[in-house]
Parts: sequence; structure tokens; C-alpha cells
Amino acid sequence: MRYGVTAWTALPLVLALAAPDRAWAQDIAAPAVETEVPPAEPQPLAAADQEIAFTADRVDYDSENEVVTAAGQVRINREGTFVAADQVRWDRRSGEVVATGNVVVVQPQGDRLISERVVLDDALRDATVDNLLVVLESGGRLAADKATRTGNVTTLENAVYSPCRIDNEAGCPRKPSWRILAARVRYDQAAERIRFERGRFELFGITLPLLPVFSLGTSSGGEGYSGFLLPELRYSRRLGGELSLPYLTRFGPNRDITVTPHLYTSVNPAVEARYRELNSLGAFSLGAFVTYGDKSSYDDSRTNRGLRAYIEGNGKFQFSPLWSLTGQVRAATDKDVARFYDLNRDDRYRSFLDLERIDLDSYISIAGWAFQGVRQNDIQSTIPFALPAIDARVRLTDPLLGGRVELQANSLAVFRREGQDSQRAFAGARWDLRRLTTMGQEILLTGYARGDLYHSDDNELTSAAIYRGEKGWRGREIAAAAAEVRWPLTGELLGGIQRLTPRAQLVITPPTANISLPNEDSRSVDLEDSNLFALNRFPGYDRWEDGSRITYGLDWTLDRPGWAVSSNIGQSYRLNRDAQIFPNGTGLTDRWSDFVGRTRVKVGRFVDLTHRFRLDKDNFAVRRNEVDLTVGTTETYARIDYLRLNRNVDQSIEDLQDKEELRLAGRWKFHRFWSVFGATVLDLTNADEDPLSIADGVNAVRHRLSLDYEDDCLSFGISWRRDYERLGDRAEGSTFSFRLSLKGLSR
Repeated sequence: MRYGVTAWTALPLVLALAAPDRAWAQDIAAPAVETEVPPAEPQPLAAADQEIAFTADRVDYDSENEVVTAAGQVRINREGTFVAADQVRWDRRSGEVVATGNVVVVQPQGDRLISERVVLDDALRDATVDNLLVVLESGGRLAADKATRTGNVTTLENAVYSPCRIDNEAGCPRKPSWRILAARVRYDQAAERIRFERGRFELFGITLPLLPVFSLGTSSGGEGYSGFLLPELRYSRRLGGELSLPYLTRFGPNRDITVTPHLYTSVNPAVEARYRELNSLGAFSLGAFVTYGDKSSYDDSRTNRGLRAYIEGNGKFQFSPLWSLTGQVRAATDKDVARFYDLNRDDRYRSFLDLERIDLDSYISIAGWAFQGVRQNDIQSTIPFALPAIDARVRLTDPLLGGRVELQANSLAVFRREGQDSQRAFAGARWDLRRLTTMGQEILLTGYARGDLYHSDDNELTSAAIYRGEKGWRGREIAAAAAEVRWPLTGELLGGIQRLTPRAQLVITPPTANISLPNEDSRSVDLEDSNLFALNRFPGYDRWEDGSRITYGLDWTLDRPGWAVSSNIGQSYRLNRDAQIFPNGTGLTDRWSDFVGRTRVKVGRFVDLTHRFRLDKDNFAVRRNEVDLTVGTTETYARIDYLRLNRNVDQSIEDLQDKEELRLAGRWKFHRFWSVFGATVLDLTNADEDPLSIADGVNAVRHRLSLDYEDDCLSFGISWRRDYERLGDRAEGSTFSFRLSLKGLSR
């Protein structure tokens, strides 16, 4: 039977004054004063300055020596400090509390002290412990021969620190991957710092020297701490050897900055910095990479030297449940600084600000966009920026003729320092109705109307006539009506459930002005399974697919235990013979479109295969062939991605050239902690597919190979990467990297 007392300060008083008819003990073994009575219900005791919750299987009180002994699953809780032990002995005269047998002390910060014997004061704050194990709130472990705790500071003698568990899943002891041994350790809970004196670092059993005195942080809470992070070593043909040594400065629990010097053996040094902050409105990050050197790496000129920098940042602020601001900035002083120093391999940088308001029935976006081209032949003065880009949509809560109505207003202004400028504004409305018939057919009805207003200048500076439009003010009216019927047919097949869904769509829209208007956002158009049944198969607003058409297709799925198949195919037919604005090769030029489809096969979580295709309507030639295959688990897998575009699109009106590419990747986890990863990208394009290509059919683009180790203490990897792309007359060459992350030091 267990008993409870609500106030530690009242417990010894009650026991000391206990008469034979009032006691809190059971099965007391030969104490100096022994009384045994049936248990009584705990009564409220006199208020104490600091209350303690207390339970035990039995309590003995030696009134002569004023010693209270609680035994059998003793549990004590005072101001967030919890003590569990087999026995607790309290000497009222000295105020000493001795807990023995499976002692666990849990402190308010979350740290746990584990030992067989702990000596505490009567406030449970200060303690002396032999053979101590401290389990930190951050997950690390501290073990010592002896420890003394005074307030928030614990001093340990002959201590060992490890960031991970020292036993396996079966409870058997194991040696951690790395640990720190020190003659003396000072652990300050308030500052969340561990200070080591005369310490040594041990990695996989190999002892390495360390500084006589050093410290590390135990968590990311509190006011933060500063210090060096682990260095990174790399070697590349272009940069030579590289040493990166980051230093983290924390200004609080929500703000920090990391400054990383980069030292190279073949080029000038660089400095990288990144600031991060989380506040009541949101979070943002801003980084910069700065160096000094040649800005003309594409042609290997040495006449244009100066400051080189790459800047990137992003963030989001939530002003209210409805309003938010999202932003991103990416910019560089020259085209190849980021690629030259292996920061990224992008061919353009995008910066934007987007103010949004979102609720259940409306959406407003006010944004501005800027772009920087970093390809060798990009001319920055001809690259546009958009300000403002406004889009507003409202869904009416009351239905109209049983259907849902959505109103939209949109405005876009595109400017270039050298080139065509254009502005656009439109307002439109869309009505959608969905009904099910008694025979199970799904009927979708759509009505759409829109009015556009355009203005453009310097149209003659746009080289492609199909994009430039006519100078000055232009207007356009758009109207469309669509009806789609789907008829799902469901039945059993091969022990599973199959669903066959024929689909047919009729779109009616009158001839619409297109060529007379500038085209900024509808240039890259291609028929795919994703836009086959779209009301407008152009990706933007500047072009509208006029002319009535019929689209038909078939969806089929089969679901069985353990595997599933889904597939679709379709085609469209234009009802009029008017000349269309789709470029040749997009699959939509003639009255009959090409055939497009997609098939996906999943076998549990082990196999995932997706195939997309477009077949020429005349000779069934494959114009688009795309295969994505993943086989394996999340730890061991192989991936194959293949893409072939054979569209013969005029390069003067679209920059998406025909290509053939193969990507292979795989990971093999051959041990509990060890894995190897490899990947390659091969360019299979030849002159028949792209007359401007210099490839001969099989050209390596990139190789990567890495050996990785990771357990709950650390992770490290050795990687090799070979790039075959060139910066001007310079080949990328090979890059070797070594990465080491000690998890307990990276918090």
C-alpha cells in the first residue's frame, strides 16, 4: 500500500509528533520508535513555503535521532525536481538527504542524474554523487567517478562525454563513435555550457589531443552560445585545396550569424556569412559570399579584376492569419562567380516579393519579380523584370444557377532596360457546375468570360515576331463554354478493383485576337497529359486557345493488394480550319493533335515506375518519351530517369531545345551505418536531334560517388564529383570533399 503527503516540510513534523493512533508507516522493520496503524486518508497539512509531493511504500521515523527513512519506490517532487529511488534517508538535524538504489534525479531543465547513491540537501538542489551518469536534455551523456552539484553548476571528476546512447536496442553496453575524456568537467545548466579541463578527444578508439581547456554547448535554448563549427575540406582541379572554418555567433535563441572563411591553394580566399532570425512575425535568412578576383572567367581574361560576390536570402512574415509577405533575393556581381566557386549551378537567378491575402473564398497577390541571367550569352539589359504583378480572385458564396462563380482581376507590367516593355490588365469570371446522373456519369459544365487591355512599346526590339505583338494600346474579349462527361465503370479484375473512365470534352470559343498582343508568359507550350483537358492549353494569360474543339480520352486504374496501375491516353480535334498560333512541334498545330498519355505502376513501396509519352498523330513517332523508375527502399535503391524530346521546334521562338538525357543514381546500404552512393548524368543528344549540339550521342555531364557513415553520434562522408561542363575555356574537372559532423557539437 502506498501513502502520500503533500508537504515535505510538514512530513517530519507529523512523524515526530505522531501519537500511537496517528502514524504514516506500514511494515516498519525495528525502528527506534515503531507504531503500526491502519492507513488513514491524507489530510491537508499546514501551508509551507515550498511544497513537495511525496510517496513511498513505507516510512520509518527514528524520533531519537530525528531520521526519516522512506523505502520502496520512493518518489519526491519539489519545484520541478523529481527524485526516484529505492530508499531515501533524511537526517533532520543535518538536513542531509541520502537516496540509494536505482536513483534518478530529473531536473526542471530536463537533465537526468542516474546513480546508485546521491547525497542532496533538504532543498534537493545541491548534491554529491558517486559513479554518476547525467543524461542531458539535448540527448548527450556525461559519466564521472564523482560529481558535486551546487545550484546550477555540476562539477565532475574523471568524466566522459558522449552525444549519444551508450547502449544498443537490446540494452547491451557499447562504445560510442566518439567521446571526450577529461580530468575535470564543469557543467553549467543555466548557461547550457560544458567546460572541459585537460580533455582528450577519442574517435573510433583513436585518442587525439585537444586544447587543455575548451567548452561546448548542450542545446539551442537559452541566450545562445558562440564558437567554431567543424571545418570542411575539399579539393578540386579548379580551386585546388579548400579549407572552410565556420564560426557561429549567437545573439539569442532566435538570432545568429555564421561567418566562414574559405582558404584555397589555387585562387584568392573568400568570406561567406549567413544571418538567420526567427521573430514574432516570421523567419528570414540572408547570406553572402565575397571574394576578389577576375570577373571574366568565361574568356579567362585578367583585365577585369575586382570585388566578386553572390547574395541570396529568403523569408516569410505572417502579419495576421490572412496576410503574409514572402520574399527571396538571389544576385551576383558577375555571371560565373557562383559556379566558379561551386556555390550552385543555376543558369538564372530569381528575386521576388509577394504580399498575399488568403482566406477560404478569396486570394490577393501583389508581387514584384526580377531576374538575372548567368549563361554565357545572356544580355542582362534585355532580361525583363515584372512590377507590379497583381492577381485577385474571389469565389462567390452564393451559387449561380447551381454552379460556383469565381471572379478574377489581373495586372502585369514588364520592363526591360533595353527591349520591349508591355503592360496588361484583365478582369474575368468563371462558372463551374458539377452533376452526377442516375447512371453514374459525371458532368462538368464551365462558362468563362474575360476582357483584356494591353499596351506595349519598342516592340521591334523583340526578334521573334510571334511574341512581339503590335505597338500601342490593344484590347481583347474572350468567351468560352465547355462541357465534359466522365463515366466511371468499376469492376473486379485479377483479384483487384479496376476503374475504366471514358472522358469527352467539348470547348466552344469564338476567334480571338492573339498575334496582335505581346506574349510574355505563354511562350513555352507543349501538349502533355496534364493539360490535355485544360480550358486553355497555353501556360499563361497572354495567349488564348481559340477555336472550338473536342477532346477525348480514357483513364484506367487497377488496384490490387500490394500493387497498383494507373494509365491515361487522349487526343483532341479542332472543329474549324482557321490557322492556329501553336508553333510547329508542340503537338497542337494541326486539327488533330498528337496522342499523349501517362502510365504509373507501383509495387508496394519497392517499385515506382512512371512513363509519359507523346506520339505523332501521323506516323506514331515518339515526340516525347520520359521514364522515371525507382526500385528499392529509402535506404537502398536504384533510380533511372530518361528523357527524349524529338519535337523539332523552331529555336527562334522557343528556348526548350530537343534533347536526350539519361540520369542514373543508386544507394547501397551495405552495413547498419555504412552506405555508398553513385550518380551520373549522360547527354545522349546528337546532331539529328539538335543541329546545334556538339554532342556525339554519349557525353558525360556529371559523375558523383560517395562513401558515407552515419550513426547517432556522428556522420562523415568522402565524395568525388567530376563535371564535364566548361567555364569558357576552363574544364570543371574533379572535386573531392571530406565531410565530418559530430552531432553533439553541431547543435
